[in-house]
Amino acid sequence: MHQYQILEKGKPVDQAHKAIILIHGRGSSAQNIISLADEFCDSSFYIAAPQATNNTWYPYGFMEKESANEPWLSSAVATIKRLIDETAKHIPTESIYIMGFSQGASLTLEVTARFAAKYGGIAAFTGGLIGEKTNSTKYKGDFKGTKYFLGNSDKDPHIPLYRSEESKEVLTALGADVKLKVYPNMAHTINQDEIESVRNWMFK
Repeated sequence: MHQYQILEKGKPVDQAHKAIILIHGRGSSAQNIISLADEFCDSSFYIAAPQATNNTWYPYGFMEKESANEPWLSSAVATIKRLIDETAKHIPTESIYIMGFSQGASLTLEVTARFAAKYGGIAAFTGGLIGEKTNSTKYKGDFKGTKYFLGNSDKDPHIPLYRSEESKEVLTALGADVKLKVYPNMAHTINQDEIESVRNWMFK
């Protein structure tokens, strides 16, 4: 099970007006992804990045049966939900941004879809809703027009494009304003166009 370890920077949560939560991918770290905040945040932000135990949120691929990734998957979801809830004690959810890459993007999608609400904005860089098949009955709430960015390659080795497309359908049904951008032959990474797209669309 995941220990609750949160790397923080920026303004203290009880003094900030906005927040961003950044979720790292498999084999990476909070220390690695927290630098992504520099692309989006000014001095008014509280910045938080949770750390997965052993640098992995769940052991197998995100499209395996959910039971194969337990109890780590449920623990990962609970960790992110706890961080959102604790942040929301000081900052309203409509001023909280959530972003993740790869395994962290899939976790971003899964948590926010299970607990849909009005957020400042959400970005999943190369990810998809978790499970062997997309099951829309798992997801509840209303995004109330939250801007939601999905970016993926047309040939990503880990995240098939059709799962990103299915995810867009589920998020849209939950009331999100979803932008899916597909990049031909993009490597498994976050590219500059994704960063600029999110910055220009979500933060202006």
